[in-house]
Amino acid sequence: MLNLALIIAFALVAAALALSLYRLLRGPSAPDRILALDTLYINSIALLVLLGIQLASPLYFEAALLIALMGFVGTVALCKYLLRGDIIE
Repeated sequence: MLNLALIIAFALVAAALALSLYRLLRGPSAPDRILALDTLYINSIALLVLLGIQLASPLYFEAALLIALMGFVGTVALCKYLLRGDIIE
């Protein structure tokens, strides 16, 4: 049962990745593209967690945590750049 759920979850997360990539490339404005990039980070974290569950390896969970930290910092920096035009004050 778990294998079937993992296959379905992989397919759905891959579809979400493809849709987020489309929005990143075709977004009408910069905030839409930043939101799509943030969604790509979240979807890649979900993909790594699913891979870690399937392979029973804790290494993938640590990689997902690192991507989450870098994704948060990147999103904050991009939003700050959009609002103020400068990242460091």
